Amino acid sequence: MCISVPMKVLEIKGQRGIADIGGMSREIDLRLLSQVKVGDYVIVHAGFALQRLDQNEAEETLSLLREVLAHEAPG
Repeated sequence: MCISVPMKVLEIKGQRGIADIGGMSREIDLRLLSQVKVGDYVIVHAGFALQRLDQNEAEETLSLLREVLAHEAPG
């Protein structure tokens, strides 16, 4: 199963960026979006930023993901 997740852009280096989710940083590809800025939240799938999100929507989605993962954790 594949999932897209909101990540916060920390750095931009040309068409690549560094984004954070839960304290983990990953390199992402920004070629599919225009005008991404440091501090923006983006939906990332397979290493590609697909869409920008506003901060409230991103935080709500991340909260729901944490809730689901908490129910999936063993015992």
